[in-house]
Amino acid sequence: MNEYINEYLLVIQPNEDLCERIMTMKNHFASNYQCPQAMHIKPQITLIKFSHYDMAESRFVNRFRNIANANPPFKITLNDFGSFPSHTIYVNIQTTNQLSELTKELKQVQAFIKPDAQHKPHFITDHFISIAQKLLPWQYEKGWLEYSNTHFNSSFMVNEMLLLKRREGTNSFKVMERFPLLNQIKKLEQASMF
Repeated sequence: MNEYINEYLLVIQPNEDLCERIMTMKNHFASNYQCPQAMHIKPQITLIKFSHYDMAESRFVNRFRNIANANPPFKITLNDFGSFPSHTIYVNIQTTNQLSELTKELKQVQAFIKPDAQHKPHFITDHFISIAQKLLPWQYEKGWLEYSNTHFNSSFMVNEMLLLKRREGTNSFKVMERFPLLNQIKKLEQASMF
């Protein structure tokens, strides 16, 4: 049996209004700096990138669901822009404690999302929302000149994580699963106290 390998992203997406505001910035960048790829990635905070086989999905989906069930919703504050010199411009995430804690918990799932030595999961520890990436030097220089002098502030509540999936070699990711943050363990602990 020839099992296909898929690419997965575990992400957090801002609310719809904020997504639209960030997409407006991405579209502006795309048209001003000849960078059409900026328009194709929805605003999101990537937590993990990994590859795996269809047959393993139920094992890691259940692990992600358990982690989401145990975590409370939290607020993320965005403040201005940052960059990885020469190739990426992004929206800065000012509040990172909860994201770091969530990433630490997700690392417990590592054994379930690593099918073999060639497909190691990548846990993202520098969290950001991309405006444009894989830029040519001139796109970065001109774009960063603009965005480093632009102010942007917003915040949103993180109520869920999304698992995105695409077949290796295809272009677009589809939402495979939603994991609401339910804070259930703490509620159960409080209930058992009375």
